[in-house]
Amino acid sequence: MKSISALAAIIPLLPVTEALVGLDWSASNIPSTGLKDITFPISIADAPHETGFYFAQQFSFNGVSDVGYTGLQPRPDANGASVIHAVFSSFVSGSTSDDENCHDGADGGAGVSCAVEIPASYSPMYHLVIKNTQGTTWTGTLVDTVSNTETHIGEYTLPSGTGGIKESQVGFVEYYPWNSAGGHTCDSLPFTNATFGNPTSTESGVKGTVGKPYEYGDCVGKVQFDVKELADGYAVSVGF
Repeated sequence: MKSISALAAIIPLLPVTEALVGLDWSASNIPSTGLKDITFPISIADAPHETGFYFAQQFSFNGVSDVGYTGLQPRPDANGASVIHAVFSSFVSGSTSDDENCHDGADGGAGVSCAVEIPASYSPMYHLVIKNTQGTTWTGTLVDTVSNTETHIGEYTLPSGTGGIKESQVGFVEYYPWNSAGGHTCDSLPFTNATFGNPTSTESGVKGTVGKPYEYGDCVGKVQFDVKELADGYAVSVGF
């Protein structure tokens, strides 16, 4: 169980108003300059096919204080097919991109936001691959681990001098309609389930671990939070 001081250090990095679940991840044996690639496994097999939930992992870079996000968001079915929205964002001031999937700004602040929406099954474990391609340029790719289909999410360039990805950060499950709904009741949260796997890297000797998810925010103890440990990660559920 996390200590109060450990949670206090992590929670300011997480979404607040729509807060539901947080989880930390870490990687050992990383180079002093940081990782050049990292892969976050996420499954949303039992998520509702509607807009609202965001299942994400954050990552930090050496040399700057702000973070990047990557994750999955469900969408309503279209033309008889399920739809997945994949996100790859930078909150680092001075980030730039000319990628057609990206635009300036992230959640109303500095940075770059990239996203792609595709007809895709919710069943597979998806890999969200963050990779340095040259200099301070990074790409985000969505990989269906069943079909091995790769989908480009976006690419952005961080300010000169930015290093590789740091050894730890936090992830989250949020229900973002609560951000603009003018208040909410905890018992109105739709049910969802997601699996977060241990992060991996192609760099030699690196070992990634995802921590046990925990509740936070104003609905702690009120949304049927449940977590199960798996062989290589955790499954978490909330809602009704």
